[in-house]
Amino acid sequence: MSCERMRAPSFEAARPARSQHGFTLIESMVALLVLSVGLIGIAALHGHGLNASRTAYYRTIAINLSEDMADRIRLNRTAGADYELAAANNNCDPFRGAPVQDCTPTELARHDRFVWEGLVADALPNGAGGIAVDAATNPPTYTITVTWDEVGQGQLTHTAELQLPQF
Repeated sequence: MSCERMRAPSFEAARPARSQHGFTLIESMVALLVLSVGLIGIAALHGHGLNASRTAYYRTIAINLSEDMADRIRLNRTAGADYELAAANNNCDPFRGAPVQDCTPTELARHDRFVWEGLVADALPNGAGGIAVDAATNPPTYTITVTWDEVGQGQLTHTAELQLPQF
């Protein structure tokens, strides 16, 4: 075999007469379009994440508020169905008025509801709280409801039930 046969093939014949250098305007525009679509997708995903975060935040507040009322009911077990009564400011707060021992269980229940409904209204957008007592069950069942307005979803509700034996 001669050395001429082993020579590497020449690519000069395959090269076009004018070689390209860099990107063309069309290629640059396509790359910019792909990048723009990707960034718009990331922005939309970020917006959905913010909405989900806000909803989770409000749900957490609603759960904490319903647990707060459940604790108030547990501490004033003798009031029973009085938690269904209308809220009233009876100054039963030991830090701002009469000591709690000077209030009857009914007055304390109505005051607890007054304070709690204020907390719900302050903590949640268009927040409202309600308590229903089913004394026919044994032990009685307390249904604590917290509602609020959520952007894009309308009014949301969290409901907690509490069964508490009476002494």
